[in-house]
Amino acid sequence: MIVVAGEALIDLVPVAGPPGALVPRAGGGPYNTALALGRLGARVAFCSRVSTDGFGGTLLAGLRAAGVDLSLVQRGPEPTTLAVPSLAPDGSAAYGFYVEGTADRLFALPGALPPGTRALALGTCSLVLEPGASAYEALLRRESARGLLTLLDPNIRPALIADPAAYRARFLSWLPYVGVLKLSEEDAAWLGGRPEEWLAAGPSAVVLTRGAAGLAVWTRRGERFAADARRVSVVDTIGAGDTVNAALLHRLAGSPTEIDAAVDWPGVLAYAAHAAALTCTRPGAEPPYAAELSG
Repeated sequence: MIVVAGEALIDLVPVAGPPGALVPRAGGGPYNTALALGRLGARVAFCSRVSTDGFGGTLLAGLRAAGVDLSLVQRGPEPTTLAVPSLAPDGSAAYGFYVEGTADRLFALPGALPPGTRALALGTCSLVLEPGASAYEALLRRESARGLLTLLDPNIRPALIADPAAYRARFLSWLPYVGVLKLSEEDAAWLGGRPEEWLAAGPSAVVLTRGAAGLAVWTRRGERFAADARRVSVVDTIGAGDTVNAALLHRLAGSPTEIDAAVDWPGVLAYAAHAAALTCTRPGAEPPYAAELSG
């Protein structure tokens, strides 16, 4: 079992049509990661707090259809968080958020995770917005101490970070509890560090996504591997990084917390690049199914 913890929200995605036309689509980095894992055929549970409003029902229905275990989902009457992506000509997205008083911010530390849980993934807004952020942080520390493989995707959203210096310091405090750190080139530039520095602080591997330039990994063993991006017609990049998270976890969840020499990193990265490329061919966060990656 892989547990993905963090926010579920609604992306209001720009579409062709009248000026300002927006279509609601299920989203949130952790939500997309859980959905992608389910579609890839992994045993996965989603751990979050989701609104009882109509959007919340839609979010859970999407996970349920992908076979995601919802037993760790908390519910609340507060509204669902909304995100409004602005798309650049190359399909990349920047985000604005409506987060005040929303349900996912009130997440509480859960009890024991399901028996057989081997990995935990966290990231994005859930590690920024209090009081939930402290509960997610406590979950990371607790499960790392239990020996789970942990993956952290900071997925930086500057519009949500009121005190960048404090966030950067907090990010560094998480690294001793992280097995795999995955981040984009933009995240790395904002955080102001290098893979070698982060490895020294705790993770066994750092995976960097580089858009059209593909992916690369640095390991604590001093290795570096890379994979090219798949060439596709990009509709948008929404959910591509989250799909990378899912692909990494799907291939690594059987590994020990200390990622060892047995990992086929070139193969893992190529698989993640393929999955992310397929996501980019569709509007919104629509990760692929396992059958689409079999060729």
